[in-house]
Formats: sequence, structure tokens, C-alpha cells
Amino acid sequence: MEEFSFMTILAVFEEMFGRWLFWTMVAVAVIITVAWLYVLIRDRSMSMRKFLLAQLSMPIGGIAAVWFVMVMTNSGFSDIGGPIDWLVLLGVFAAGAVGFAILVYVVQSLLRGKPSDA
Repeated sequence: MEEFSFMTILAVFEEMFGRWLFWTMVAVAVIITVAWLYVLIRDRSMSMRKFLLAQLSMPIGGIAAVWFVMVMTNSGFSDIGGPIDWLVLLGVFAAGAVGFAILVYVVQSLLRGKPSDA
């Protein structure tokens, strides 16, 4: 592969997950991001209590992301070959952890409502 482009990455992800699942995941990520921006603008600050709970949930999101990718690609840890595979796996874990933390923060903020100015 001499040329590596954004369209190549899209094609690989569509092939891995299937077209509908991949674009559904993209849409869910966009919705969560917009909800997070809404919460930040609405509250005008971050709640450190909600942020701490979101951070504590990060390992769950990372493990879930790695498990999801392993299931979708029909592979296991015995299929990991070299250092790049470990780096990709760590990247998947990190992305899942951060995404889940943002989701937890947004859900907490939407369920508890806007904090009162005391």
C-alpha cells in the first residue's frame, strides 16, 4: 500500500464492522459529542464530582471497546502478532475509555439537571 488516505481508513472500518454498523457508531459518537457540548455550555463549568465518577468508569469503557472489536473481527488475543497490534489494541482501549467517560458525564448531567448557583 503506497498511498494511505482518509478514504482508505473509511473503507477498512466499513469492511471490519459493516457499512450500517460503522455509520451507526459514527452517528452515536456525534450525538454524544453534541450532548457533551450542550451540557458544558448549559452548566458553564464542569462538575468535579461528575468528572471523578466519569473517570472511575473509564476501565469499563476500555474493556468494552476491546471486547467489541475482538467480537466484530472474530479474533482473540492469540491473534495479536507484533508491536503494532498491541498499539492498536491500546488505542482502542483508550478511545473506548475516553468515549465512555464522556457518555457517563453526559448521562449524569442530563439526569441530575443543571446545578443550582448556591
